[in-house]
Amino acid sequence: MMYCLETNNQSRQMQTFYKKALLALIFLVVADALLAALFIYRSYLSVTVLAPLQDRTHWRSVGETDAPWRGTSTIRMHDPDGERLRYDFHLTTAIDYPFAAATLLLNDRQDRLAQVDWSKYTSATFLAKCAPANSLIFGVLAFDDKISRVGDFPTYRTPQSFFSCNEAGVPVTVDLTRLTMPEWWFSLHKLPVSLQDYKLDKVSKIVFGTSFQSPRDVASRVEISEFTLHGRDYRYIAALAVVLLASWSAFALWFFRSHARALIASLESKKKNDLPLIAYRQLILESSKDKEKASVLQFVATNYADAELDLESVVVGTGVNRSKVNDLLKKELGMTFTGYLNKLRLTEAGRLLAEDNGATVSEIAYSVGYGNVSYFNRLFKEEYGCAPKAFRSLSTKQKQPAELTPS
Repeated sequence: MMYCLETNNQSRQMQTFYKKALLALIFLVVADALLAALFIYRSYLSVTVLAPLQDRTHWRSVGETDAPWRGTSTIRMHDPDGERLRYDFHLTTAIDYPFAAATLLLNDRQDRLAQVDWSKYTSATFLAKCAPANSLIFGVLAFDDKISRVGDFPTYRTPQSFFSCNEAGVPVTVDLTRLTMPEWWFSLHKLPVSLQDYKLDKVSKIVFGTSFQSPRDVASRVEISEFTLHGRDYRYIAALAVVLLASWSAFALWFFRSHARALIASLESKKKNDLPLIAYRQLILESSKDKEKASVLQFVATNYADAELDLESVVVGTGVNRSKVNDLLKKELGMTFTGYLNKLRLTEAGRLLAEDNGATVSEIAYSVGYGNVSYFNRLFKEEYGCAPKAFRSLSTKQKQPAELTPS
């Protein structure tokens, strides 16, 4: 659809419409900005691990050592306080690969093993303090529907990562999407090492364990605090995109429909303003006692469709001298000869376009006295504020108001 460009003398309807449109646009921008800030903020996820969960499950700390493999390493867990995980351990050399770990088991209200979904989280952060300095393992045990048996942790997927710590405390960030499965797990289950994929949608156990580089025959202490998971919930971003698309689509629909209604009203006012001119001209022709005035007006009204009509033609056709023709038009209508001639032609062109009788714009231009269609288009746009095709389209819609009424 083609829309008109308003001239400097906009109608009151168009001015009112643009004020409403500006206010609506400002409101929409502010509202969408606030919604965007809210949705983006809500999309960032953060949860403290050691604190009790909302479903009343809780993490129970348990120490594990190499005792099942005839090792003599020891570990002592400190009472948990909901904010820190603290334990002391001592690795011995009784076996080649000594091991000690503090584990967190997820239990429900009946102290039965439970599961939690970490798939929404992409990283874990915590503050690790070790005395002496150490290199430890962070591991997550997640149930695998194809391999795992409930409560049999060696069958759980065990992705892990290494981190370092010292007495001053080291802030640690673990990428939960790039953990590594240990080789012993593949050997245990006779699976190819290439099957590194894992899911953290059913996590039941967390491990902070010693590594091959951990000091032996030394009393060691570890404290883990500020243990937090971080992630993004992209459903909020998707919802934001839907809301923005819907709001701007609704605004665009309202704008174009309201613009069309206001423009139609503006053009109708313009056409009504032209009617008194024609009526006044006819009144003068019918009642004027001034023969010269009647002669000039009648000659122009009769011959305006002639493309060759000019001031000299009027002078010759009426016998009235040039200066008197101009004086008469300025006095009676406040226009020059050229202005009055164009007014008559463009008013008639507007009527023909509004009737939508099937004639082309070029045919109408020629029928009202314009030999140059481009010149006609320019004058018409200056007079009505829109191109002839748009004028016809809007006049047609005015006859069918139901099409412009929102359903």
